[in-house]
Amino acid sequence: MMRTHTCGELKKKNVGQTVALAGWVHRRRDHGGVIFIDLRDRYGLTQIKFDPAIDEKAWQEADRLRSEWVLKITGVVLARPDDMVNQKMETGEVEIGVHALEVLNKSKTPPFEIDEEKAEEANETLRLKYRFIDLRRPELQSLLSKKAKYIQHIRNYFNEREFVEVQTPILANSSPEGARDFLVPSRLYPGKFYALPQAPQQFKQLLMVGGVDKYFQIAPCFRDEDPRADRHYGEFYQLDMEMSFVTQEDIFGIMEPLMIELTEKFSSKEIIKLDENKRFIRLPWREAMTRYGSDKPDLRFELEIKPITEMVRDCGFAVFAQAVARDGAVHAMNVPGGAVLTRSQIDELTKLAQSKDAKGLAYIVVKENNELQSPIVKFLGEELSNKIIEEVGAKAGDIIFFGADKWRTVCAALGAVRNDCALRLGLKDNTKAAWCWIVDFPMYDYSEIEHNRIDFGHNPFSMPQGGLAVLENKNPLDILAYQYDLVINGYEASSGAIRNHDPEIMYKAFAIAGYSRQQVDARFGAMIQAFQFGAPPHGGNAPGIDRIFMVLQDLDSIRDIYAFPKDGQGRDLMMNSPSPVETKQLDEVHIKLKK
Repeated sequence: MMRTHTCGELKKKNVGQTVALAGWVHRRRDHGGVIFIDLRDRYGLTQIKFDPAIDEKAWQEADRLRSEWVLKITGVVLARPDDMVNQKMETGEVEIGVHALEVLNKSKTPPFEIDEEKAEEANETLRLKYRFIDLRRPELQSLLSKKAKYIQHIRNYFNEREFVEVQTPILANSSPEGARDFLVPSRLYPGKFYALPQAPQQFKQLLMVGGVDKYFQIAPCFRDEDPRADRHYGEFYQLDMEMSFVTQEDIFGIMEPLMIELTEKFSSKEIIKLDENKRFIRLPWREAMTRYGSDKPDLRFELEIKPITEMVRDCGFAVFAQAVARDGAVHAMNVPGGAVLTRSQIDELTKLAQSKDAKGLAYIVVKENNELQSPIVKFLGEELSNKIIEEVGAKAGDIIFFGADKWRTVCAALGAVRNDCALRLGLKDNTKAAWCWIVDFPMYDYSEIEHNRIDFGHNPFSMPQGGLAVLENKNPLDILAYQYDLVINGYEASSGAIRNHDPEIMYKAFAIAGYSRQQVDARFGAMIQAFQFGAPPHGGNAPGIDRIFMVLQDLDSIRDIYAFPKDGQGRDLMMNSPSPVETKQLDEVHIKLKK
């Protein structure tokens, strides 16, 4: 037997027992004739004592042991003296007096310390290059174990509710789902390509047509998007779920209890901002954008944005008046205690607003004596300035920021300023979890590429509110969809919709976005055909379980939750990918590289 116990389980009750442990040398200390090491496995640490009075041969061999060598030791569990108990270790009341040592493998000097207190000194590039060593850190071992339990909890939740777990294809067809596809060239069909699925969107809807009325899977998704702190490059996992014969309310009723359970079981956060029925609050998309400047608002703090367009319609400040005259908007946001912001900090916030296409960032500082400090007060006049202060609820020591431009620009600019002010003033409380639903998304918007072309604003497979009639009779930009996002603490946690299951509604919806019937048939032929054979009404959503876990664990980067993550540039530094391939491999799939 290689080991009788793990390094994290021995207690005082085991004193006197002969045990065998196996693991890595975590630390080594020579105390003048007695050598101590901390032996580590994924369960914890145990202090190992090499004493010539117990076994001289083992003691002599221990002199050559070094960090990260792999050992098996056999010995007797000893109680530590009271004044030597280590309260920081689960096994801190005992140590092992060794009478047999076996070196299972040696190690080169590691490129960085595994010890938690020192490991953070290593930069991320080095840690990712030697990820197999980095994974030995107790913090990462604990995180991987928690993540496994977290995913198991999700599976159990849906199994208990009679959902069927179904794996959908990885080699699929390319479809417009909002991000760039990863393409896989076909060897058997020259010039044709598979695509790795951005999500199992079409497949899960086809499962509904196939009669699988309650489906889920922990689905791998592949998107060629630039990485960021909350988005891992290339691949991630989502909880994909879909149900037949449901309304939006049914989806919310399934998802909310799960999210509450995950929050309570896998974090110490207090859930706040529930409505009077103890449900997640719901914000229509336009209201969320107006009040918080974002469709993923962080509701742990207030900093609410107020429209003041009508108040300033005829004011003497040209910037405001011009925005109103061009059918734009003027919004104001009071920041309690914001008067402490320095001039240079206000300049930084102004640059942030300008990065969102705003022309600038006007402000009024309310001084302690209620004196108003701002270059715009002389244009607004004292009476209007005081009305604005009253409208936004400002008091002495506050600062009010203003946005004046197109409505969308004003929302984006003040939303970014709101978020930044919360960071600067310490308003983001990680002991809180503020969940909310964003509902009533617009079905269409102007294309980000071709600004004069109507395109889908969200998911192209969503059912428009009002069905075919609104598509035929309403301004596309005024049509709402049965689309919804789930948000936690300023992060989009899930996106979903009640789906379009009617072929004629789908053809019309895509026609408004510029797709011909032939194009729809070519891109979504399987779904269109399936919907002609009795498709049930259905809907679902797809929480990003990686991102939710990151938020619940208070991690700064989503890369921390993966065993083998890509770096911030999308590279796997350990496996050296992406990497060149041989010309023979390219020839087999009929690919020739441009020089």
